Amino acid sequence: MSAPQKTTRRSLLVTSAVLSSLALSVPVSYAAPSPSPTPSATPPANMSTVGGERLGQPGTQVELASGVPVLPKDLSARSWIVADAESGEVLAAHNAHWRLAPASTLKMLFADTLLPKFPSSTKHRVVPSDLVDVGSGSSMVGIKEGETYTVHDLWLGVFLRSGNDAVHVLSKMNGGIKETVAQMNAHAEELQALDTHAVSPDGYDAPEQVSSAYDLTLIARSGLQKKDFREYCSTVSAKFPGETKRNKKGKSVRTSFEIQNTNRLLSGDSDIPVYQGIAGVKNGNTTNAGATFTGVAERDGKVLLVTVMNPEKDESNEVYKETAKLFDWGFKAAGKVQPVGELVPPKGAAEASAQPGANDDSGSGSGSGEAGGSGDSSSSQKPVVGAAAEGGSSGIGIALAMTGGLLVLLAAGAFLVNRRWPLPDLVRRRR
Repeated sequence: MSAPQKTTRRSLLVTSAVLSSLALSVPVSYAAPSPSPTPSATPPANMSTVGGERLGQPGTQVELASGVPVLPKDLSARSWIVADAESGEVLAAHNAHWRLAPASTLKMLFADTLLPKFPSSTKHRVVPSDLVDVGSGSSMVGIKEGETYTVHDLWLGVFLRSGNDAVHVLSKMNGGIKETVAQMNAHAEELQALDTHAVSPDGYDAPEQVSSAYDLTLIARSGLQKKDFREYCSTVSAKFPGETKRNKKGKSVRTSFEIQNTNRLLSGDSDIPVYQGIAGVKNGNTTNAGATFTGVAERDGKVLLVTVMNPEKDESNEVYKETAKLFDWGFKAAGKVQPVGELVPPKGAAEASAQPGANDDSGSGSGSGEAGGSGDSSSSQKPVVGAAAEGGSSGIGIALAMTGGLLVLLAAGAFLVNRRWPLPDLVRRRR
């Protein structure tokens, strides 16, 4: 490795250590009030301060200064947040800790909790009890009783079609709905997503089921450490197994049908184009929650996370339009705006960083299974920063939907004990 590369890497580690010490000197959290069945029309005066005091204040939090672009003026969401996925810095936020109904964005917590439990090749034959308690009017991928599906099939149904039927089958495989919800809540607590309270595993409207823009962003950041999570959430379309039927010759034949990702920034729609650099993650929409969305995108070496909850404007794809505006602002503001808070690490990682030698850059740190996901690892255990991909005209990770291109975040390391949590290099994979 050349001397300049070593110097750059050491600078990044030193910077992260300084940020870590500053973050640890700030009060980590205060218990948020118990969730209520129906959120108020206005945000509470006192909210959680996980990630920083300003994030607990109602209204928009941003440090505008010379050279920093102004925020979009026509945002109508009840709550939103823009954060740097690598450093964890919160660039701007609006009612970040307001506890609201999450809809199917809660499936990110479901996936982050259960993905490590079953190999993708595991097969399961669906029985009637697997689907008996799926909520009326739920989004479905089309699972049929008596048919056999792989875990890979089921996760495609969860991520692409937001299939509550797929969620319930996986939950039953995991010991049942009650056990799965308990595990989700325990995992949320480990992530310090303390605004979140799961009642159903699929995000279907339920009394006292809440999360926040801050928590959904934390959860997405955790999920994106897992290779399979990244691959599922960035998949635009896939073939899904259909129902077994007898053909004209009397032979049993099982066909398949195509499913498309309902994330409109990834797949596009009549009134919204594919967002340049989009790589996931999850959308949701229910009567109680309205439209919710958490997205990750990369541009010119910067990786941002944006969460938008319940825009008041009743227009087609409004949640995606407001998300795109916030992404645009974030990419222009990155490196210019002072952060108003941070995305905190999981409890286990924070505890590890407090141990002697935790901020050593010698490469001796190792990631936990919780953060590393299902098999992500790196022999060097060093932070990975974005590197330019070959053939890119404007930096790595530009999603070219017109040619079928899409982003995949490749595995390159687990959560480091020095508390810098970078996403691995983004590369373009063409179908």
